[in-house]
Amino acid sequence: MTLDLDFVRAQFPALQGEWAYMDNAGGSQVLRRVADRVFDYLLTTNVQTGASYEPSRVSTERVSQSRTAFARFMNCDPGEIVMGASTTALIRYLSESMVGRLQPGDEIILTNTDHEANIGPWLKHEARGVVIRWWRCDPETFELDLGDLKGLMTERTKLVCVTHASNILGTINPIRQIADIVHGGGAELCVDAVAYAPHRAIDVKALDADYYIFSVYKVFGPHHAVMFGKREKLLELDNIYHYFFDKGRVPHKLEPGNINYECAFGSIGAVDYVEELGARDGAAPGRASVEVGFAAIAEQERALTAQLMDFLASRNSVRVIGRTSSAIADRVSTVSFTVGEESSKRIVEAVDKAQVGIRYGDFYAKRIVEEHGLTRTDGVVRVSMVHYNTAAELNRLIAALEPAL
Repeated sequence: MTLDLDFVRAQFPALQGEWAYMDNAGGSQVLRRVADRVFDYLLTTNVQTGASYEPSRVSTERVSQSRTAFARFMNCDPGEIVMGASTTALIRYLSESMVGRLQPGDEIILTNTDHEANIGPWLKHEARGVVIRWWRCDPETFELDLGDLKGLMTERTKLVCVTHASNILGTINPIRQIADIVHGGGAELCVDAVAYAPHRAIDVKALDADYYIFSVYKVFGPHHAVMFGKREKLLELDNIYHYFFDKGRVPHKLEPGNINYECAFGSIGAVDYVEELGARDGAAPGRASVEVGFAAIAEQERALTAQLMDFLASRNSVRVIGRTSSAIADRVSTVSFTVGEESSKRIVEAVDKAQVGIRYGDFYAKRIVEEHGLTRTDGVVRVSMVHYNTAAELNRLIAALEPAL
């Protein structure tokens, strides 16, 4: 699978400027077709859904089209798609909707490698007597051991929360294996997929997670987010909307205040784009083109990751935080490192002058940074690439990094 990078880059107006964007894990650049859809919605169908008059019917259909598009994107049913402003918001809604099901003495397992979005909302249940157990990574390799998870599971375990790919480590976790362990113990699995979704095709049926959430603004779209939930699981959740919504009103009972309609409609453009990448490689329309499109994306990002890893390996002072492999199965193209006891802030600010956008810090995965002594270097330097980045841009970054290192 190959990408036509001229075609790819022409789809993103921001890439025509002078900056090279390698802070994509914080938010990718936006497709022109996404912006066009948002523009069209706001200027032609900006009305409340659910009414009988024509513009409202069109608006309702446009929101429905978004659920259908993301069902195709994730390989699920449109009725299993919940939408919101961000992954952080959706996980908070999910946590609130579980209040009626989590009793004192029940247990939730969290990891110290996750973004705080998949930690903080669950910690609030401690005040109600729910027990939090921590699945911690190895302090040297930063890997999560499946044997440790098995040891943490008890008959009171109700939920396990884990990231599909760490937004610092870039490591891809074996979600299906984790799901099998979790379900074997009678618990449910909540997966934060924010750092995974821009890089690989998602198949929630194959993964067997009960809840799977990502932010569309990391996947070439607007500030919007999507959550998959198994239909039977969504029906069991509490209503967190108005009192007259019953538990069977899925997904709306989990979307208080309604969703952002223009962002929902605009986000279809991101799905269409990936499908077009697959179609250009000869794939059939629909789910097949999503998978082929992401196969081409993954190969482009693998080459970029290998190029960066080769450079970092040549510098004795550099420590890559996480796996040093560039293999598609092992990691996404988010690479973090430290340089001895140097300040990561100083290194990143030196790179700014080359008009290459990277970043330093903890990226709201604060626990792994604090627990592993990385605060003393102002966190890590993070280079987060996506498929529209080029080898030439990476050479610019390397040239800017060399004197800083």
